[in-house]
Amino acid sequence: MPFPRLSNEQLEWVIQQVAEYIERQRQTYRSGAVPLNAGQKAAMHPFFLPSTLESARVLVLTGERVGNPPFYRALVQMGFEATALPNFSLMTAITFVDTVVSHEPFTERLLFHELVHVVQYEKLGLAEFASKYVRGFLSGGSYDGIPLEMNAYELDARFAGIHTKAFSVSDEVQMWVRAERF
Repeated sequence: MPFPRLSNEQLEWVIQQVAEYIERQRQTYRSGAVPLNAGQKAAMHPFFLPSTLESARVLVLTGERVGNPPFYRALVQMGFEATALPNFSLMTAITFVDTVVSHEPFTERLLFHELVHVVQYEKLGLAEFASKYVRGFLSGGSYDGIPLEMNAYELDARFAGIHTKAFSVSDEVQMWVRAERF
């Protein structure tokens, strides 16, 4: 089922709700998150700027899951099917600006993917990231159709495929920003 057509006011409200949710979740989880360990930094160093690796924090949840945003109820009232909305409790990991919350232990590839999102936040800022995420979800028709996710999956596939050949995630994300692919 296609998504309901939102008015400009509704769209801006949804984007604001997403941005506020991200910031609240960041604040909730940041205090329990830890810096990347030496092994994680060493594995990610050929791909990420040192400033990204220093600012990022990670947390593996045990016995709990990240909950769906409270505004999902309002989205259902607007005509969205609840099953069409991303289910946060089923995601492997979620990045809230510079804080990565995972439901399972980090593999190098999972950490890489989530650090791509940290770079996206660095390049776009929270408000623009939220806007591009919502608009990408609506135009792409699903979680997999969000250009921010497509960028992260494309880069993590490169990472997994040519693991030993370094490339700059910052430069790659910046190219997508300049080309307006998000």
